[in-house]
Amino acid sequence: MALPTGIEILPIRKWENRHQNFTQKLKQGASFKVRNNSTITKGTDRYLATTKNLQWLIGHAIDNNIRLRAMGSGWSFSKVAVSEGGIVDTKSLRLNFSVNKTNVNDQYLNKGGLAEDLFFVQCGVSMLQLNSKLEKEKRPNRSIKASGASNGQTVAGALSTGTHGAAFNVGAIQDFVTGIHLIVGKDRHVWLERHSNPVVSDKFINWLGADLIRDDTMFNAALVSFGSFGFIHGIMIETEPKYLIEEHRIDEIAYTDALKTTMTTLDFSKIKTILPFPQHSPDRELYHFEVIINPYDFEPNNKEKGVFLKASYKRKYRDDYVRRTSDDKGLTYGDDLLGLIQTVMDSLGGLSVLLVPKLVSILFPLAYKEVPPVEGTIGETFSNTKFRGKVASAALGIDIKDSVRVTEEVLKIIEEGDPFPGGISLRYVKGTEALLGFTKFPNTCVLELDGVDADVTRNFYQKVWDRLETLNIKYTLHWGKINFNLNFERVQNMYGTATVQHWLDTRNELLGTEAMKVFTNGFIERCGLDRKVGLIV
Repeated sequence: MALPTGIEILPIRKWENRHQNFTQKLKQGASFKVRNNSTITKGTDRYLATTKNLQWLIGHAIDNNIRLRAMGSGWSFSKVAVSEGGIVDTKSLRLNFSVNKTNVNDQYLNKGGLAEDLFFVQCGVSMLQLNSKLEKEKRPNRSIKASGASNGQTVAGALSTGTHGAAFNVGAIQDFVTGIHLIVGKDRHVWLERHSNPVVSDKFINWLGADLIRDDTMFNAALVSFGSFGFIHGIMIETEPKYLIEEHRIDEIAYTDALKTTMTTLDFSKIKTILPFPQHSPDRELYHFEVIINPYDFEPNNKEKGVFLKASYKRKYRDDYVRRTSDDKGLTYGDDLLGLIQTVMDSLGGLSVLLVPKLVSILFPLAYKEVPPVEGTIGETFSNTKFRGKVASAALGIDIKDSVRVTEEVLKIIEEGDPFPGGISLRYVKGTEALLGFTKFPNTCVLELDGVDADVTRNFYQKVWDRLETLNIKYTLHWGKINFNLNFERVQNMYGTATVQHWLDTRNELLGTEAMKVFTNGFIERCGLDRKVGLIV
């Protein structure tokens, strides 16, 4: 088979995600690696040539009845981003461009936006690479507005699964995306942005050669669509001037009514004697707030068995700060240790349950010990992530008013005899406009249950989800983390029937029948999100 320059076959029949918690079988000869054509001198021309190659792949998949998914870093714990046919490795697609004023829409400029606010990146750029480009190479230096704790994901992958970060005044990664270049068919590609916020000019669209769609609902549908709307080729992001994050870790904090009020309202005046600085001050602005709980060494109102806090402040950039070192983040779980604990728990049956509390209590203070405050840019704060073994991670989105109640229900489940080999954290994120963004509540608390990947952990997750449904507490699940209970009924309950319908309508409108088959996988079939145009039944 003759392949276009820039496309090569990947000789693989199975693929393992980066966290090593599942392996996906693939069809022989159905997976590809895509590169920008290095024989083309001009970067903008290389980008356009790759657009044609992505269209070729869709045509090839249609002709050969193959399912495809773009694959970035393979970061997700769930099978949201894999295909039962083949995968398209896009990690080499790393072109990036500053935006000239002539490529910016007048409405964006008239509202106070600047050309230097915008940065256009290809889908394979990782969050780590994006930070480096913005903070070190772009002139003037810039920063992204928020970041997840991990940064190995590609920008497209982080966007598509709703990676959230913990900036309670900013939102998740998709919330600073202003435009998406989608390859939706063998003969069609579109530029999608909001009607209420047009960003690019006619000159940009003419260069791109795409169909222009300005529609708020369609844009909000495409933001979190986990690769099922076609190939995301390019993304326009909105940045801000480079800034510093000053991180404080505080231990031995009693779980009191004052703290619970802050957890459910984000009224930081209730814990002003605990925080190192006020929420608002001339040279600092509280940016990130997190509560971390060791469920096996916890007692309300007891400082000796209290919680850990992380409070990060946003500061104006200056060059004379003390750079972070590799030791500043404290000890984290190690590869061999996590693998050993998982093997013990999976192999020893009943004995493993007895080991869980002791193991967690030994590890927890090492991973979350208090350290002196440190400063760094957002790229330095969320620096190169190293894998620590087979971890399990589930993240629930809940309304902040329910955060204390849900936390205490999780602790009750553990007290009732269901062990969880890990810890509990609560992070706070501004709600998203993305239709299926799991940070959907106006003020969202992301309750994370991170631990060792083992049967006992997955059983615990199921107990938590069942408990919340029994109590009729609304929740969502992170698309890229462990979410094996998702089905169409739950997706409707989480996001609302009308919202799900809008998402389905957008997918149907963007993709023809043939392309929809290419970009369908088992995950969205299980969630009922592969449905054709028509009323939901």
